[in-house]
Amino acid sequence: MSWTAPDPGPSAGLLTGGPMTGDERAVLQGYLDRHRATLLRICAGLTAEELAARPVPPSTLSLLGLVRHLAKVERIWLRRRVGGEDVPDLHGGPGDPTDFDAGVAELAADELRVLQEEAARGDAAVAGIPLDHEIDFRGEAMSLRMVYLHLIGEYARHNGHADLLRQVIDGVVGR
Repeated sequence: MSWTAPDPGPSAGLLTGGPMTGDERAVLQGYLDRHRATLLRICAGLTAEELAARPVPPSTLSLLGLVRHLAKVERIWLRRRVGGEDVPDLHGGPGDPTDFDAGVAELAADELRVLQEEAARGDAAVAGIPLDHEIDFRGEAMSLRMVYLHLIGEYARHNGHADLLRQVIDGVVGR
């Protein structure tokens, strides 16, 4: 039997899984967690080969490439830029297309694990930092609040890509 991506569970990441009112940070975190879980649900049940497939030519986009890219994004924004951690580049670092282009089926299980680890480590890196905390991003001030919004937008955009890729691979939609 070949490996398939695990399902995060029926309620993981559902809109009602996080707070709908109240504390701003909890709402932002809940919505980011929803998008993280959505990507995992889209990948769930696929084999490593299906995750690595590039089913929409001429695009070279794959679900595995999206997983790798979002792991890199988590590391750059939360751990390095906001948390100030001195961590090595992941998949080539900022601006390098290696995350999208170099995914191989044999490493799919590891890549999904890395994404989940980066999300957990990123959350830990910023846990005690206030939302108004500012970083310098290309010469402009950017708050942690805006970083959360950026990450939510990044996941939302790529989850849309992932939905389309999944539909082409096996016809499944609405995960």
